[in-house]
Amino acid sequence: MSRSKLASLVVALGLSVSAVQAQEKSITVGWAAWDPANALIELSKDFTRETGIAVRGEFIPWPTFQEKIFTELNAKGSTYDVLIGDSQWIGAGATYGHYIELTDFFKSNKIDLEKDFAPLPVFAYSTWPKGSKRYWALPAEGDGLAFTYRKDWFERADLKAEFKKQHQYDLAPPKTWEQLRDIGKFFQGRTIDGKKVYGMAINTKRAGDGITMGVTNTLYTWGTQYENPKKAYDLDGYFNSKAAAEALDFYKTLYDCCTPPGWGDAYMQENLDAYTSGQVAMAMNWYAFFPGISKHPAVGKVTGYFSMPSHDGKSSATLGGQGMSIVKYSKKQDLAKEYLKWFARPEVQKIAGEAGIDMRRATQAAAMLDGAQLTELAAQARQLEQSLAGGQSSITVSTTLIIIALLVLILIIVAV
Repeated sequence: MSRSKLASLVVALGLSVSAVQAQEKSITVGWAAWDPANALIELSKDFTRETGIAVRGEFIPWPTFQEKIFTELNAKGSTYDVLIGDSQWIGAGATYGHYIELTDFFKSNKIDLEKDFAPLPVFAYSTWPKGSKRYWALPAEGDGLAFTYRKDWFERADLKAEFKKQHQYDLAPPKTWEQLRDIGKFFQGRTIDGKKVYGMAINTKRAGDGITMGVTNTLYTWGTQYENPKKAYDLDGYFNSKAAAEALDFYKTLYDCCTPPGWGDAYMQENLDAYTSGQVAMAMNWYAFFPGISKHPAVGKVTGYFSMPSHDGKSSATLGGQGMSIVKYSKKQDLAKEYLKWFARPEVQKIAGEAGIDMRRATQAAAMLDGAQLTELAAQARQLEQSLAGGQSSITVSTTLIIIALLVLILIIVAV
């Protein structure tokens, strides 16, 4: 073979290799296996069209999510480039060097968390130490706990009459925790349509954050504080207060009176299964599960939703959600940073504003909204969905899943 032909072949092979490498540019996002993760992959197709960087999802079922992720991180593995980790992981991610710090990256790319994102998600999902100006994640998925309930059961004339006779108030979504317990007791062990049913499914699982994410709803509502707000680590009379003990006792009464048999190790998946299979009248769960429930063939059309009840005029809900971080052991940190830059753009916020949604107000949906507010937000979410589906989604869709989850997924939960 002549030298010129050999040189041409080498050049051609080099170009071919370069083309293949260009085609194979990709990042892997690690997260839990649930609807918001699927939504993220769909939205990320715009990122791929714009940059040529493919986005692959590595999604793990919730029961083993934490164990598998930290096994990988502790081994300094490079499976994940971007990780949407649970909010309580951010301290470990920062302290043990699993996440790269993003403070300077945000500053140099004009990503202003204080200006462009609601304060609570930034505090909860992005900062370490908490409340500092050091950032380790971009707010990604905002979530909160609420209840689903069987509207068809609540609206049955015979059950309404019987309940009213027993309690002297109407059978309806509870306004107080005491009413929630009354309703749970009313349905507990009752036969409906030939099937024995139970009052409610609540969080009780000992593993992970299951029981914590249940009982904190009563703890916060009863006024529990973790420590003296004026003196760090001063717990006496705060976290171990009389109010905290009463809140714990009350939550246990819900377990004792109103849950299915053997309900001592249940969390989101068990609650979801109990509700969709028709075992319980009410179920506690994260907002992000509600769109799937609304479409469920057995219960979707007969499901209603209510936020956390009140006690002595106060109501609170436990915040969930996650931030988006870059894994320190990733070999594609440059591509991961491109993804975060794309993800933080304000385009969807602009579209949502045109659809009539106030971002800062909507982000507070994880706390407490009354029925009228929820209904209004649901209508606005439908407008947003229509805006995105009607051609405006040709704009590169890029913002945090706070918007995806709270405005597209969460707010449609109250559709009736």
